[in-house]
Order: sequence, then C-alpha cells, then structure tokens
Amino acid sequence: MIATEHKASLKGGEFLIKETAASQVFIPEEFSEEQQLIAATCREFLEREIWTRLDEIDQAKSPDLIASLMDKAGELGLLGTSVPEEYGGFGMNFNTSMLVTEVTGAGHSFSVALSAHTGIGTLPIVYYGNDDQKSNYLPKLATGEWKAAYCLTEPDSGSDANSGKTKARLSEDGKHYLINGQKMWITNGGFADVFIVFAKIDEDKNLSAFIIEKNFGGITMNEPEHKMGIKGSDTRQIFFNDCPVPVENLLSTRGNGFKIAVNILNIGRIKLGVAAVGGSKEVINNAIRYANERKQFNTLISSFGAIKHKLAEMAVKVYACETACYRAGQNIDDLIETLKANGMGDSEAKLKALEQFAIECAMMKVHGSEALDYVVDEGVQVYGGMGYSADAPMDRAYRDARINRIFEGTNEINRMLTVDMILKRTMKGELDLMGPAMAVSKEIMSIPDFSADEEEVLFAAEKKVLRNLKKAILMVAGSAVQKLMMKLSDEQEILMNLADMVIEIYVAESVLLRVEKLIGLKGESALALQKDLAMVYLHEAVEKINNAGRAAISSFAEGDELRVMLMGLKRFTKIEPLNLKDTRRRIADAMIAENKYIF
Repeated sequence: MIATEHKASLKGGEFLIKETAASQVFIPEEFSEEQQLIAATCREFLEREIWTRLDEIDQAKSPDLIASLMDKAGELGLLGTSVPEEYGGFGMNFNTSMLVTEVTGAGHSFSVALSAHTGIGTLPIVYYGNDDQKSNYLPKLATGEWKAAYCLTEPDSGSDANSGKTKARLSEDGKHYLINGQKMWITNGGFADVFIVFAKIDEDKNLSAFIIEKNFGGITMNEPEHKMGIKGSDTRQIFFNDCPVPVENLLSTRGNGFKIAVNILNIGRIKLGVAAVGGSKEVINNAIRYANERKQFNTLISSFGAIKHKLAEMAVKVYACETACYRAGQNIDDLIETLKANGMGDSEAKLKALEQFAIECAMMKVHGSEALDYVVDEGVQVYGGMGYSADAPMDRAYRDARINRIFEGTNEINRMLTVDMILKRTMKGELDLMGPAMAVSKEIMSIPDFSADEEEVLFAAEKKVLRNLKKAILMVAGSAVQKLMMKLSDEQEILMNLADMVIEIYVAESVLLRVEKLIGLKGESALALQKDLAMVYLHEAVEKINNAGRAAISSFAEGDELRVMLMGLKRFTKIEPLNLKDTRRRIADAMIAENKYIF
C-alpha cells in the first residue's frame, strides 16, 4: 500500500510552483473502517430521520421540528465531531469532520442547521474560548442540549463584515457589556440558546466577539424569513437592545472579532465545498434512477447520448471536487500535527493550519458550490417536465443549492480573496512566485521545445500539461501585476479570471494525483473509469484556463505585448486530443449499469 507522506505537504498556494507526488496526497479511498462507519451512521440518520420528512421540514410553522431533529443528531454524537473529548465531544481530526459534513450535506435544510451549529456556532468557542468558556458551553453544545447560532451579518454589512454597526459599551458597574444592534440572516436564530455575536466596543475600528445566551435578556427577533430555498432552515433577524453580557463572555480579546470571523469562515468555506459534494452525489443518484425508469420513443432515456453526457459531466465535476477537498483537508491535518509536535497548543495549531490553507479553503467553496449548481441544473433537465414539478426531488435540490454561492462569502469575494492572498504572500516572501514568473516570461520569448516526452511513466504527458498550465497562470498573473501594479485590486474581472485559472489547476492536479495513487494501489486495469474521469476533467480544465487567460490578457495588454502573451498562452494550454464523447459514455454506462453514482 502507498501511504500518505504527510511530512512533505506543501504550504498553502505553493502548488502553483512545486510539483506534488501522488504519495503526498490523501485520497478518500484511504478513509479507515472506523471513518467509513461514521459516514454510514450519518447516512442512516438521513435515511431514517430526514429524507422521509423533507416536505414536513420545509413546511414547518415553527423551529421545533428542526430543533428536535438536532436533538436526535446530538444523541448520535453528530454535534460533537470537532469538540475536544475533554468537553464531551469526539475530537475528530479535520478530514473526519469533513467526511461527516459531506454525508450530511445531502440533508437539505437540516444540513444547514447542523453545519451552522457544529461549525460557525461552536468552533469560535473551541478555538478562541478560555478554559471557563469551554467548560461552560462546549459540553452542552456537543450533546445538543444547547443549540448555537452565529451573528455577524447586518443589513448594511454583508461581504464587508468589519463595517458592522452593532455596538457594545461597558456598563457603569463594569460588570457587563451592553449590546445594541441588528443582525440578519441568522441561521438557527429561532431556537438557538447561544449566539456568537460580533460588535464594536465603543469606537473601536475592529469587531469584538461575545458569547451571548438567549436568556440574558434584551433579545428580540422577527418571524422566520421566507426564502427561495432551504425553507426548513430557521433564518431570522435578531435585535439586541441593551442586552447585558457578562464581561467574562468576551471571546478572545478586544478587537479580535474580525480575525475570529475570518478564520471561522475559512473552515466554513471548505466544509461548504465538501457538503456540496454530498448533496451532488444524491442528486446524481436520483437522476440516474429516473433515467433508468423513464421511457421516450419506447426507449429508456438512459440510453440516449445526450443524457449520458449529462450524467458523466455531473460525475466528473463531483469526483474532482471531492478529491481536491480532501487533499486540502489532509494538508490542514498534517500541519496541525506538525505544529503540535513542535510545541504549539492544540487550538493555536488548528488556527495556524487553517490560516495557512485559507487559499485552498476559498477555492473549494467556489468550486463545490458551482459544481452543485451544475449538477442540480442538469438534474432538472434529466427529469424534463417532472424536474419542474414540486412532486419530484429536483425542485427542492435546485432551490436549496442556490444559496451556496452566497453563503460563507459570495463566490465573487472568494475568487478575489484567492488571488489577493496569493499576491500578498508573494509580496511578503512567503511564496516564491516572482522567480518562476520571470522564468516563464523569458520562456515565451524562446523557441518552443518540441521534443517528445522520453519518460514512459504514468501520466507523464498529463503532468507536462499541468506544468504548462502553471506557467500560464504565472505568465498572466505576473504580467498583470507588472502592468497594473496597485490598480490590479480594482480590476475585479481580471482577478476573477486569474482565480478561475488557479482553481482549475488545483482541482485538475488533485484528481490526476488521486488516480495515480489509486493505480499504484490497485493497478491500471482496475482504474480505467477513474482514469477516464481524470482525463475528462483535465481536458475541460485546459479549455477553461485558456478562456480565462485570454479574457484576462485582453483586458490589460495590447499591441505586440498582447500578441506575444496570446502566443504564450496557446503554447501553455496545449493538450493531445481525446475522444471525450466515448470517454464520457464509458463513465455514464458504468453508473447506469449500477443505477447509482459509483465512484
């Protein structure tokens, strides 16, 4: 068996300039029997408690039903996955908690309530709470005795979270902070016992964070919001009117709230990506089953090429996204263990690791939410007219999916953050992109190397394609920085083009490494379909990178510079043709034969 070489993992964003060996990545096939049993427990819970009651959950007039389902999840231990054992949780590592998130991600409105509680509602205390705060709150949150909500967004403060107007002032006796303000889009607001609330103390520039209990007083709320999707998720506006909060319930230190929000959102982002994988797999299952039942022209529609194309594309995107999510998750786990081995405390190590891979977290949020959007849209199309009916499962899946491109920071914000973080780390000397970028700029002025690959090793040609794709982003990004300098931050369209290039490189490399590692474990003949998945994704990534690169270059270059860069881009986005039609058909036929998503 090829073990994962954890010690050699790269720093966040470093995949752009360094090659990764297949032995260095974690793949989902390596989950232990115990981890697989945890996943099976989660799926059984969905089958027994959630999927049979989806209409009831969406139509509930009060939050009592979701709250009761959270209680049942708590009895199974699903609320304490990331809570340390000494506080009544299971202390699972990051990738195991990701696996739980993936499986429960198919739970529609329930998965939103669960994720809000276990993630943004509980983790601020896990990572930033002092001993007393952890002892007071985590045992109750781990069991579900108390439910949690996270109060950051305000009517005039969405993506610009630090601009919030909620205020905190110290009471005359110095024993309480009095909180005044309005929060909106608060998931679990109607039944939460504990709120993580962000407010500015006096005239501070940065937010502070507070742990507020519902029974502190001074808290009122509106009726649940009427939403396009996730209708069973209790979402409210919450008002704080001189809400008295004991001074000891200040979380971390004064003014540290914005940093808390950013770091907790990093976790939420990558977990949203992997939750989208779980939701996508269930949509694919439904689409395959329907295609195997529905006849047109006296023929099962699963035999039609157009339907096979859709099913295969759905599988390709989901397989690739799953791969990249767990690759990043293991990188986070490995760094946590390394930092702890070097003497760092558990909470600090986790925060440092998440901060290090914030780039990958943002990318996976974008990729996962957009993969899910593609899958549910094509799922409706496979169902045809029935896809538009509220009596069929695609109606709910389609509506519920749409919020994910907005949750945890919009995809536009996350794209710009991806590039911004890469550039900032480069300027700080944490990422050495300048040397490789300069080398690429010289290469595009040289005569191309037309020699064939001499190595007869697995994926040699494809890895050369990946190396060239990395040269493409270095060329485009390097030229954009040089040409636009400080103005680049205002060129959001270019930033998003660059982000698309980076995301596709990371995911394409991840899926190729997964299949290479699997072939090392089981042999190439047993992995023909997985190789097909990787090949389709790589070919499509090349096309997307070429399109995004052309759009970016055309936005800032002209004349000879434009022509030279476009020639360089063409050179760096070449790949040998592949019969993608037949490749997709093999993928689709295998799933159709099994009547489910099989990867």
